[in-house]
Amino acid sequence: MFLMKFGRCAQCVLRNAPQIRYISTTNTKKNSFRNIPSLVFGKYLLHTNIVSSGVLMWLGDICQQEIEVRQGKLSKRYDYGRMVRMFIVGLGLGPIHHYYYLYIAKVMPKRDFKTVFTKIGLDQFMMSPICIGTFFYSMGALELKPIEKINEELKKKFLDVYMMDWCVWVPTQFINFYFVPVKYQVFYINAVTMLYNIFLSYIKHRDMPHNQLDEPLVIIQASDAKKLN
Repeated sequence: MFLMKFGRCAQCVLRNAPQIRYISTTNTKKNSFRNIPSLVFGKYLLHTNIVSSGVLMWLGDICQQEIEVRQGKLSKRYDYGRMVRMFIVGLGLGPIHHYYYLYIAKVMPKRDFKTVFTKIGLDQFMMSPICIGTFFYSMGALELKPIEKINEELKKKFLDVYMMDWCVWVPTQFINFYFVPVKYQVFYINAVTMLYNIFLSYIKHRDMPHNQLDEPLVIIQASDAKKLN
């Protein structure tokens, strides 16, 4: 009698074992997907901020190059060297933003109006000039420009970029500092930065020589003029 009961129990366990394993695997997969946000914006927050900063700088430059193609300033898609340089500079700015926002959140944890406007003041008078300078000097170094040329370009373009900073980042940072949790702040900034980077790419490359679409036409006209003479 004991053996019969034991045999039935054993059959029951074996029959249900695959189902138990299946449920266990499914739950593990669900838990893995649920853990992705906590990993991306928790354990690997620095990596997230670095990669997103580089990718969004790259996407901003792609958008600007597309505009230049449609305006006839570029004869081909795309200037890959320029895209790579923008991506690398974006990667470099990622850690600066990451540690800056963590630091000011630690030093000034409150979200009242006084604290928020203090943070905005620090951002505009300290962080903004640092980031603008880092951008132009990094891009100039990757373009193998001499330091004199980089200084000249920064002096020429700094005011345009800085004025745009005030227009874009004051309202953006108010939302950021007042409403957005600290761990999402750099990601939020990077999302807005993709649009801002279109303008930044335009300012950076507006005086660079472009391959005009009408250049072949000019060459033909010049050769025809020589034949006529």
